[in-house]
Amino acid sequence: MSYIRIKNICKSFGNNRVLKDICLDVRKNEFVSLLGSSGCGKTTLLRLIAGLLSADNGSIILDEEDITYKNSRDRKIGMIFQSYALFPTMNVFNNVAYGLRLKKESPAVITREVMSVLEAVDLQHKIGSFPSQLSGGEQQRVALARALVTRPKVLLLDEPFNAIDAKLRKALQLKIKEIHNQYEMTSIMVTHDQEEAMRMSDTIFLFREGEVEQSGTPMELYLSPRSKFAASFMGNYNIIAAKDFSKITSGQYLNDQTVAFRPEAIELGEEPFLKSKEAYTFSGEIKSCTPQGSFVRFRLDVLGVLLSVDVSVDRYASFRKSKAVHLSIPVEKMLFYAEDPK
Repeated sequence: MSYIRIKNICKSFGNNRVLKDICLDVRKNEFVSLLGSSGCGKTTLLRLIAGLLSADNGSIILDEEDITYKNSRDRKIGMIFQSYALFPTMNVFNNVAYGLRLKKESPAVITREVMSVLEAVDLQHKIGSFPSQLSGGEQQRVALARALVTRPKVLLLDEPFNAIDAKLRKALQLKIKEIHNQYEMTSIMVTHDQEEAMRMSDTIFLFREGEVEQSGTPMELYLSPRSKFAASFMGNYNIIAAKDFSKITSGQYLNDQTVAFRPEAIELGEEPFLKSKEAYTFSGEIKSCTPQGSFVRFRLDVLGVLLSVDVSVDRYASFRKSKAVHLSIPVEKMLFYAEDPK
């Protein structure tokens, strides 16, 4: 059953239609990501849910209540902004306590709830510090604590890790997901980072130009993208026009559909592969290699067509000095899309 239901939401700014008849459902206790490039409408939708913007038409239902035009203060929704929006003249305790004081809670309740949530985010030892004395990661956790302390029905996160360095970002992502589960929350996060969305989400809604291009679990979007756009965004797929794939396979490929396959689906070898009906084989030249941690991404030139190929770091040394290499892609690992109209 849907806990949040977005029905036919539209939003324009002047002549710019930012959201085009958006419909989506979020289950209770689910962690959802709105994923897409800048300007696709995901942050606008988040602000509509928060009540910071008004919809042109459509409705937003939360826990069976229509909140489309309800005041943002009355929606019981917490939000973490990109900038964290902490009060610079208040220490950590007072920043977190702010929402409870607006609700006129007693000092005893405020102290209990603030200390409980600061313990959850590992900041109980920073209660007297001011935002300027905190690292970016600590500021982000203060913003999280401030959003959690009022026990919102929904937590909204607007690209919360943008200002955090890469090493700390992963730790904070795991921390927020842990707290999401601990508090049995319903969370919606805006991000442009597909790895972040994959790591944190139960469901991803991939946006494109104000519409939902595809939705599903992270693995559904990664393994079964329904469009070339989804394939290019979610899995770094190699996407090759039919005529180009026919050329690099010396005419083995005779279909008229664009092909797509992930970099890790290609087998790389020093010797030619045996031809078979189960795979397409061809040869190429290594142009560059980029370490990616547990694997290395090679960039290959195959008769003028550039391909990305991922190889485990264990096998990296076999190819790093090679110029000519051989490739094989199983047919079962390929996706096929209609060619764009001429």
